[in-house]
Amino acid sequence: MRTVQMTLDDDLVTAVDRVAKQMGTTRSAFTRKALRAAIEKAHVAGLERRHREGYKRKPVKPEEFGDWQSEQVWVEP
Repeated sequence: MRTVQMTLDDDLVTAVDRVAKQMGTTRSAFTRKALRAAIEKAHVAGLERRHREGYKRKPVKPEEFGDWQSEQVWVEP
């Protein structure tokens, strides 16, 4: 593990410290978890963007999934 120096607004540090204390964790552990979540969110957003771009380049044809229509089960609530 490495130690890094960051510059943060005072109000952000106060909020992080408050939430970390409520969660029973440290500022560093809270920040690591938040950074991992942000990285995962960015990764998922990238995958979704690529997915959309792929369908823009090659849209679904009306009959493409027709064979599966009879396999679907629609349950009324």
